[in-house]
Amino acid sequence: MLPIEPLPLLVIVGPTAVGKTAVSIDLAQRIGAEIVSADSRLFYRGMNIGTAKPSIAERCGVPHHLIDVADPDENWSLVVFQAEAKRIIRQIVERGKLPILVGGTGQYVRAVIEGWESPPQGPDLHMRAVLNQWAEAIGYQALHDRLAVLDPTAACRIDPPNVRRTVRALEVIFATGKRFSVQQKKGQLAYATLIAGIRRSRQELYRRIDQRVDQMMADGLLEEVEGLIASGYPASLPTMSAIGYREMADYLRGRSTLSEAVLLIKRATREFVRRQANWFKETDPEITWLDAHEDPATHLERLARERWPDFTGG
Repeated sequence: MLPIEPLPLLVIVGPTAVGKTAVSIDLAQRIGAEIVSADSRLFYRGMNIGTAKPSIAERCGVPHHLIDVADPDENWSLVVFQAEAKRIIRQIVERGKLPILVGGTGQYVRAVIEGWESPPQGPDLHMRAVLNQWAEAIGYQALHDRLAVLDPTAACRIDPPNVRRTVRALEVIFATGKRFSVQQKKGQLAYATLIAGIRRSRQELYRRIDQRVDQMMADGLLEEVEGLIASGYPASLPTMSAIGYREMADYLRGRSTLSEAVLLIKRATREFVRRQANWFKETDPEITWLDAHEDPATHLERLARERWPDFTGG
């Protein structure tokens, strides 16, 4: 089937632990779709438990893309992700299937559906090195606080532990004298999108987060982090700053007790959920919000079949 322009794209968003994976897999099985992950934590091989990565069985049942595409010491930037997502989405459409973009990393989702263009400012390696040294001296949160003063919008869009993104934003600001956020321009829209958000009450979401973290510990999160470090991936890597991994690494270095580390993971995940809400607001008219308890897959199946019968077996 020849691809049409703009290409069809169903997008499923929502906070961590809301149930996006289950909904997307259920829907994909019903309509023969393929899933493209927009969760930056799922890129990396060997980081499975702490990222709540879909199981091998789930990925065998439905084609998944952009999962396990890099080693933990590789830098899979937003630009690389955009290029790969664009290529894969087109290939899925060429096969006559509907691509479903799924993820809670708002920056990555928005970059794809809004066609972001990176700031024209090239890398300043000397400044970058200085900023990285500064980050090591004052810590990632203090560095992020500096960015929040200079560019509050950019700071809201960057997770504080993501030092690489914080450094890049500051690098562009210092080099150009302009806010990083205003230089991330929207390009030509390549997709005809249907954006669905999955929601639960905040109280229920927090309860699910606590249960998920407890299950991660039971499944061997600590052992996973120990194995990564033993394999030569130090705790200082940007990927190891992901929630769950940094807390376990700190425990292994004697900076906390195990119970304190678990509590910190739960707290950090709740904070992350609040930041995710900055990207996907329930007041956004472009997002169709569906309650997780009301069979969102059935609702989305109907919408997808009505809109794209040629790609859903309709």
